[in-house]
Amino acid sequence: MLDSLTSGVALFSIAAIVIAMAGTFLSRTADELADKTGLGEAMIGTLLLAGATSLPDFAATLSAAVDGRPELAMSNIFGSIAVNLAFLGVGDIIYRKANLEHAAASAANLTQAALSIALLAIPLIAMTAPSVTFGRIHPATPLIVIAYLFGLRLVRRSQRAPMWSPRMTRQTIEDVPATGRGGGGLSALWLKFAGLTAITAASGWVLMEAAKTIADRTALSESVAGGVLTAVSTSSPELVTTIAAIRQGALTLAVSNIIGTNCFNMLVIAAADLGYRGGSIYHDISSLQLLWGLVAIWMTAILLLGMVRRETYGIGKIGFESFLILSVYAATLLIMIAAG
Repeated sequence: MLDSLTSGVALFSIAAIVIAMAGTFLSRTADELADKTGLGEAMIGTLLLAGATSLPDFAATLSAAVDGRPELAMSNIFGSIAVNLAFLGVGDIIYRKANLEHAAASAANLTQAALSIALLAIPLIAMTAPSVTFGRIHPATPLIVIAYLFGLRLVRRSQRAPMWSPRMTRQTIEDVPATGRGGGGLSALWLKFAGLTAITAASGWVLMEAAKTIADRTALSESVAGGVLTAVSTSSPELVTTIAAIRQGALTLAVSNIIGTNCFNMLVIAAADLGYRGGSIYHDISSLQLLWGLVAIWMTAILLLGMVRRETYGIGKIGFESFLILSVYAATLLIMIAAG
C-alpha cells in the first residue's frame, strides 16, 4: 500500500489521530445510549462500546493475519490487551475523588474481569499444546467464541440479578440512568454511533497497513512494531473513551469498556486464526506472545483483587493496584524492546 517510510509514518499519525478523536464522541454517545435504552453502563460498555473501540484492533490484526504475518498480528492484539489495562491505571490517576477500583466496583465488572482471565488462558494453552487443526483451524478458536458468549450471559445475569453487591460508600458511584438528556432521539444516537464505529474501524486498517511499512523500512521487529507501536495506537480509543467516561462520572462504563474490550479482543484472536492461511496461528508465533498473554492475565488479576479489596485512597489518591499495573506494563515494555 505504501512505498516509503515517510508516507508510512504520515499515514500512521493521521490514522492514530482520527481514532483518538472518534473515541471521544463514541464515549459520549455510548453513555447516552446506556441511559436511553435502559441497558445500563456495564452492558453498553461490555457489548457496544467495547466492540466499537476494538474494531481498530480487529481490522489491524486480521489484516496482518491474512497477509501471512502472524507475529505482527498476535503481538498487536496481546499488546493491546495489556495496554488497555494500563489505561485504567491512567484513569485512576485522573480520577481524584477516590481509587477507581473502589468507586467503580460492581458485580458485573468483577464477573467481566474473571471472564477475561478465563478467555486469555485459552490461546495460551493452545500455544503450548500440540498443533492440532481441523481444516486449518485450531480447536481453541471455536472454544473462545463459545466461552465468550457464555461469559456474556453471566455478565448480564450478574447485572440483572446479582447474588451479592459491594458495600456502598460515599465514594461509590452507582450506575443510575440520567434523565432529561439531550442528544436527539434514539434512532439518531444509533446512527451516530454506527458512523463513528465505521470511521474507527477504517482507521484501524489504515494504521496496520502503515505499521507494516514502518516495520519493513526500519529495524523494528514485528513483535515490537505490533506489541508497542500498533497496540498503543489501535488502543487509543479505549484510552480516550475511558478518560471521557471518567470525566462524565460514568465510572462503571469506563471500567466495563476496558475489561469488555479485552474480552472482545479474544474474538479478534479467533478471527486471526480463521484468517491465517498457514495453519494454526498459535504455533507460528514466538514465545514473546506467550509472555504478553501471561502479563495480561497478571494485570487483570491485580485489577480484580483491587476491586475486591476496594482500597479507598492510596498514595496521592492513586490505588496501589493501579501503581502495580502500570509498573508491570512498563517493565514488560522494556523486556519486549530489549528482546526485539
